[in-house]
Amino acid sequence: MIQKPKGTYDITGDMGNKVRYVEHVFSALMDRYHYDYIATPLFENSSLFHRGVGDSTDIVRKETYDFTDRGGRAMTLRPEGTAGVVRSYIENKMYGDINLPKKLWYFGSMFRYERPQAGRFREFRQLGVEVFGSSDPMMDAEIISIPVNFLRLLGLKGVKVHINSLGDKESRDAYREALKAYFEPHLEELCSDCKERFHTNPLRILDCKVDHEKDIMKQAPKMEDYLNDVSKDHFNKVQEYLDALNIEYTVNPNLVRGLDYYTHTVFEVEASVEGFGSQNVLCGGGRYDRLVEMLDGPSTPAVGFAIGMERLITALEYENLSFGEEKQLDVYVIPVTSEDKEYAFGLGNALRLSGFTVEIDSLNRSMKSNFKQADRYHAHFVMIIGETERNDSILTLKNNHTKEEFKVTIDQLIDFLDEHLSSCDCDDCHE
Repeated sequence: MIQKPKGTYDITGDMGNKVRYVEHVFSALMDRYHYDYIATPLFENSSLFHRGVGDSTDIVRKETYDFTDRGGRAMTLRPEGTAGVVRSYIENKMYGDINLPKKLWYFGSMFRYERPQAGRFREFRQLGVEVFGSSDPMMDAEIISIPVNFLRLLGLKGVKVHINSLGDKESRDAYREALKAYFEPHLEELCSDCKERFHTNPLRILDCKVDHEKDIMKQAPKMEDYLNDVSKDHFNKVQEYLDALNIEYTVNPNLVRGLDYYTHTVFEVEASVEGFGSQNVLCGGGRYDRLVEMLDGPSTPAVGFAIGMERLITALEYENLSFGEEKQLDVYVIPVTSEDKEYAFGLGNALRLSGFTVEIDSLNRSMKSNFKQADRYHAHFVMIIGETERNDSILTLKNNHTKEEFKVTIDQLIDFLDEHLSSCDCDDCHE
């Protein structure tokens, strides 16, 4: 038997309903924020991620799925969403759009070759947002407010934000040199990855999961001491806007995020999830004002975030939160004989096109088995189609919850269903 690749999973059944529900809530929230949907290819030219995500990141150095296509071109399955969206922004000349800033959201699969574990997969799904064209600190606060409001809408409690500033290029360069001077005498105390980061991107030493408890990490220089006046002003205004939204936040000087393209504001959003331990982070993002230019586009300020779908669903499950109403069926159609199936099939299709959820027996079950199936589907109405119904155009409908039976002409059917389904206040019925 052929099985799915290690580190992947099928989205079906209950998980499929959960993914659709979470995406629906996010999509509706994006409409309120006036963001447009974007979908980019699952694979891109490898150079996009080497230049965009950064050669010094673990993602590019260790985790990308790289391949050569039949034309000899180096390709990579996308490991994250931002670089592809930036490429699309440049290639499609969105910077020429009169309606700026350009506000985009996406949902899709990402791929990283890492050791599969709880909540981590080699194919995983991300919800993400990117905004291009505004350097206003208010936009940083808006971007932070989206995952905060999203997690609250889903029912999660204790939603908090951790923020930091990496400053502009001048501030970041000064901090980079300060870190190199500080860590150089302590290189032998660092893990092998951090020794390499020392030469490529010393800021990422602070993000190390191996050495983070060591005193040399805790006593390292803080970014806030190297921010110039422009960077300090930007960060202070971000905090003022978050205060205006009553969003609780903590300034975390060790927060640097794992990607090379961030500048100014970086942030993570967490929630209090029983059983998750100390690692409750569900969202991460920040500002990346230089990335568009790095990828051959015009100088463009940008900011965004991403949320891992799998970890988010696990958090909702741990908290026993609802994934929306249980899937309901408006009408279950039962053809009495094989001669009645064509009429039942056409009528069922007409009901679907009128906005009702309909299932039609296609297994030629007995009447008793069909009523049991209607129960399993939580059908509101059972509609029986026999010779009398076909000839007289008078349909027999049974309320599967109250067991009340109705005779309805085919001309009255839509109005009858609209009235009864909209007025029902039974917990088991269609709302």
